Amino acid sequence: MSDAAGHCYHCGEALPKGPVRRVAIAGVEQPMCCAGCEAVARLIDEGGLGEFYRFRSEYAPTPDSQLAQDDEWNAYDRESVRENYVRTLDDGLCEAVLLLENITCAACSWLIERVLADEPGVERIQVNPATGRSILRWQSQSAALSTLLRRIAQLGYRPHLLSADQAVPLFTRERRAALKRLIVAGLGMMQVMMYAVALYAGAIYHDMDADIALFLRGVSLIVATPVLLYSGMPFLRGAWRDLRARRPGMDVPVSLAIGGAYVASVYHFFTGGEIYFDSVTMFVFFLTTARFLEMSARHRAAQATGDSARALPATARRISAQGDTETVALAELRAGDHVRVPAGAVVPGDGRILAGESTFDESLLSGEFMPARHGADETAIAGSLNLGSSVDIELERIGQNTLVAGIVRLLERAQSERPRLALLADRIAGVFVSAVLLLASATGLYWWQTAPDQVLPIVLSVLVVTCPCALSLATPTALVAGTASLARRGLLVARAGALQTLANADHLILDKTGTLTEARLGIEHVECLGSDYDDAYCRRLAAALQAHSTHPIARAFEQDSHDSLLAEDVQEHPGHGIEGTVDGHRLRLGQPAWLGLPEQADDSGTPIVLEIDSHPTARFILHDTPRPQAQEALAALREFGLSLEIASGDSPGAVAAIARRMGVDSWHARMTPEDKLARLRSLQAEGKRVVMVGDGINDAPVLGGADVSVAMGSGSVLAQAQADMLLTRAELGDLASGIRMARRTMRVVRQNLAWAACYNLVALPLAAAGMVAPWMAALGMSASSLLVVANAARLARADQQTPVVASERLRPAAVPAVST
Repeated sequence: MSDAAGHCYHCGEALPKGPVRRVAIAGVEQPMCCAGCEAVARLIDEGGLGEFYRFRSEYAPTPDSQLAQDDEWNAYDRESVRENYVRTLDDGLCEAVLLLENITCAACSWLIERVLADEPGVERIQVNPATGRSILRWQSQSAALSTLLRRIAQLGYRPHLLSADQAVPLFTRERRAALKRLIVAGLGMMQVMMYAVALYAGAIYHDMDADIALFLRGVSLIVATPVLLYSGMPFLRGAWRDLRARRPGMDVPVSLAIGGAYVASVYHFFTGGEIYFDSVTMFVFFLTTARFLEMSARHRAAQATGDSARALPATARRISAQGDTETVALAELRAGDHVRVPAGAVVPGDGRILAGESTFDESLLSGEFMPARHGADETAIAGSLNLGSSVDIELERIGQNTLVAGIVRLLERAQSERPRLALLADRIAGVFVSAVLLLASATGLYWWQTAPDQVLPIVLSVLVVTCPCALSLATPTALVAGTASLARRGLLVARAGALQTLANADHLILDKTGTLTEARLGIEHVECLGSDYDDAYCRRLAAALQAHSTHPIARAFEQDSHDSLLAEDVQEHPGHGIEGTVDGHRLRLGQPAWLGLPEQADDSGTPIVLEIDSHPTARFILHDTPRPQAQEALAALREFGLSLEIASGDSPGAVAAIARRMGVDSWHARMTPEDKLARLRSLQAEGKRVVMVGDGINDAPVLGGADVSVAMGSGSVLAQAQADMLLTRAELGDLASGIRMARRTMRVVRQNLAWAACYNLVALPLAAAGMVAPWMAALGMSASSLLVVANAARLARADQQTPVVASERLRPAAVPAVST
């Protein structure tokens, strides 16, 4: 590549004003922009690797001198890191897989391999310039891993260790194997088809020498054999598995077709007669192509839902009790540790920001590309990228306990479960295969009596053209694509069958606090019911009790908490209140009805009463605010034909006020968890398909009993565990978008099933009548399967649609909320 004047010869950056650093490369002085580029250029030239500059197609990365000296690399020598990232081979060598940043061309790979090859103890290093992955093998007694990583960093290519499951992902191995089979099938088909054309031409004009014809038939046999035994092996293996299980699947007719054609062709090769090696290779190629494209679509959908977008760092900077920082492996971190996350680093775990303020890229969680700004006492999410300044974080959840890990587990559960519609399609496909086998036998018997020479091609056509691939792919491809699209939209499907039920839902029950409102309560008014205690002391007593609760009401008293007042023997009563002992007094704080007091309708907020030693002492009026865009979201849900109602444990006045504001006519107040579940059962007894949306502990029973349950992402862990779906951004507008997507997904499923059924109904009689040649049958079957996959792929375009309700981004709550 050419070097522009006024730019660094190594990295291409503009040269600074003033004296310019220069390094002799191959005897010619070349300008350098900084000390880092100068050091790397000298290292390359003195190592005899100057050819790097001649063969590179892009400028080299600008080296970071601090990166090369950072003690970060020393952490990789610890045993905890080696257990997760280093594999010990039988011959005593150690092996690690690296992901290298800034790899731009093959010259970069060549440079790294040559430099590391000269390091003592390095047995082998291979760098893939296409993926940036590298396999490093070395003798641990001769070289430390930190030394080798620092050496790579000195060249400007920052290395990242990958664990075993990251190193060779299952999808990569599956795709690589499928691609090899596809190549073999494609090359084999082209070769056999050329020989077949020559044989057909010779048969037409009767001018081909018998020896040449025998030669072409023999070569066709040789080429078709690896196509069948290698590329076609997945079909043969699948058919054998289905037959052993006595449940014929889609691979059975395919294997009978290609296997029967191959055996008959081999027999005719030795005894004389027509051969079908061209049909065998064509069948295998078309089938393999369809499977490969279906697999690619499945991988894209699974990666879209399961991909955490950015790997967690292998190390973190932990802050000691003395205030010093040390670089430790991620596996060494524990909840409660304090870590420093500099700009450009990834947050190692969920935690609370202690010091500093910065913006974070949280697109892996919310799907929003706009960064979120968080300051002191706000939550930072594991895997988010710090885009601003350095912050100190107290870790609350690490590893498998983080929010991102929980989302991945929910997605894996949804991907692994089989919804009722998919199971029904599989059962239909199994019955269909049995019917096809019987029909193929009857067709063969008929043509054996009518035209024996046509039996084999017609039976082959019947078996291939009716392969139920499209029927079996119709449902799962659409459901996977729809689930992935919903996840990117903020609605996480935890159970795959919920998508089908959501599309058919006609009634929606909503909790109030934390669902329709933000669950950020404040004390609007305090009324003392006696003269023994003032309102300030009552607030402190209530705050001491609420310090033991995660209820939204507890957050209203945070500003009144006082270290000198501590609550003991605290018991929380979901849906009612909380009690305990404070400053020698037995306190109860909760709903007036729980304390035996009469109801007083108050539209201004939610009343709760403090009882001291069995005497009502103070009445607090709390208020909360509706969630932004909630009213528009409920209007959109009504347009979808859903009946709406509010079921809350709050006071009638507060529930009535929010219902009027949201335009909901049906509402119920003072409902216990048992009351909510009873209301749900009564609606289901009327034939309603009910969706329940909640966020609190007391919502868990009704969430578990609903036809479809949706938990708010800011809600309690128990509510989320019971839910079929999770609103990760806590926006009701995402639920409206989810219902639209669910209905669209089910339309695609019905379209796919209808197409598969119509195709088989039309193609089967034609094949049985001898009007479809074997190659036409293979082409039609493959096209049918690809059409089903392509139709399902249309669901991915839903991400580009305007949301049903356009709302501002809501940040995940720092503390899980529990509603009344």
